[in-house]
Amino acid sequence: MSNELIIQKNSSGIEIALLTEKKLTEFHRESFGSAFQVGDFYLGKVKKISPTLNAAFVDIGAEKDAFLTYFDLGPNVKSLKKFTRMVMDGNPSAGDLSSFETEPQTVKTGKISQVFRSGEHVLLQILKEPIATKGPKATCDISLAGRYFVLVPFSNQISISRKIGTPAEKKRLQDLATSLKPENFGVIIRTVSEGVAIEELDKDLRNLVKKWDELVKQLKKAKPASLVLGEGNRVQTLMRDILNESFSQIVVNDSQLLEEIRSFLQRISPQSEKILKLHSGRSSVFEQYGVNRQIKAVFGKSVTFSGGAYLVIEHTEALHVIDVNSGSTSFDPQNRDENVLKVNLEAVTEIARQIRLRDMGGIIVIDFIDMRDPKRKNELFAALRLAMKPDRARHTILPMSKFGLVQITRERVRPPMEISTSEICPSCNGTGRMESHEHLLDRLKNNVVYLWENMNHKKLKLKAHPMVIAYLKSGFPSVRTRWYLQYRRWLKLEAAPDYSLARLEFFDSNGHVIAGE
Repeated sequence: MSNELIIQKNSSGIEIALLTEKKLTEFHRESFGSAFQVGDFYLGKVKKISPTLNAAFVDIGAEKDAFLTYFDLGPNVKSLKKFTRMVMDGNPSAGDLSSFETEPQTVKTGKISQVFRSGEHVLLQILKEPIATKGPKATCDISLAGRYFVLVPFSNQISISRKIGTPAEKKRLQDLATSLKPENFGVIIRTVSEGVAIEELDKDLRNLVKKWDELVKQLKKAKPASLVLGEGNRVQTLMRDILNESFSQIVVNDSQLLEEIRSFLQRISPQSEKILKLHSGRSSVFEQYGVNRQIKAVFGKSVTFSGGAYLVIEHTEALHVIDVNSGSTSFDPQNRDENVLKVNLEAVTEIARQIRLRDMGGIIVIDFIDMRDPKRKNELFAALRLAMKPDRARHTILPMSKFGLVQITRERVRPPMEISTSEICPSCNGTGRMESHEHLLDRLKNNVVYLWENMNHKKLKLKAHPMVIAYLKSGFPSVRTRWYLQYRRWLKLEAAPDYSLARLEFFDSNGHVIAGE
């Protein structure tokens, strides 16, 4: 299975597309200046304790206070409090946990008022970004994520990913982690560490220890309600989590971003540096690799898949609903159940893809085409679980109910991906009436003649919809040639597929826009 990462930097931020076998499977956006990313460390100030919710509202500088529940404190919150006080008091040995005396762990049935009080300072980590009217969700169960390990302070436990299959490999990794990890640090061994040489594992753990030292350094001078240490941008965290030998290329359209990614790859995966490429084509990188076309096709309310069947996807405040429709698919009356199962199985692949693409969270209800046979229902359920397996978000799938509905609960840590696939027609402004082509061409000619004769622009370029450009070039002599014979000036033409039919833009010899409609 071949994967590609296509990264586009524009004026508003960075867009990241993950293609699997040329098909869009994940899409991420990161705006410049966006705050409160998952994994960021903040020094907060407890603003309010809510005994009813068994939670605290913590000021971290956001518009809405961060929400910290008792269950997100973690068992080592007392050790974290002690460590934070030592660092902020200027204790020179605070960052070295080898001589740190850990505090007793908290019990699961406790109250948050027994741990924190209003006005107290607390080091916490962002668990979920602000979503809608809710502020960030935070945790005191802090950790530092790397390529192969997750480093957990104030613990000595070693945990191994359940996806690592062989007992021998689990034993090897556990022994290595035991010998490499510092004192009073726990380690979570990630799936990608399977089969990795000890040198690479040691390098990754050393980088995490350096990150811990940097956290301690920044905490010493941190002010309340401020960022202590950032997790890094979305590109870096995504590559850290998913990059493997299945990736054939990473394409970037910006040279500065390319160098940042190259530097990051040299730290986490030097062998992947050879697949990093700079896009230099005339069209945008998303246009060349078909990302824009796929975005327009898959983010609508109705999504078609093979055989004429389609999904209808509705988003509400409480849940997401996905309805599977057979559409124009023709069923053999003699073998209806097999045909229905086939359509439902094809829908499963697209549903799993749509859930990842749109980053749906909370409750997802799927209404498959009705099937009577319990064996076929079980087969469909097994296929859905298999299709959802690559999804990195935590999720639970319930068996099909007697009404033919499947429910999925899925964790969401970022705002959902919402892309509008419909807009008011710029040509008719939603009236349903459009400018005639004769009027459009008259307007075009008037603009060209005005810029040539009145504004004295000798070199002029027009950027317009491909149909307009094709009209100006077609025929013998073409419209452009007739204008040249009449005005003795040549009009350069550039087709823009994303322009509306009525949009016209004119550029001078320096490439500056001088007129546009």
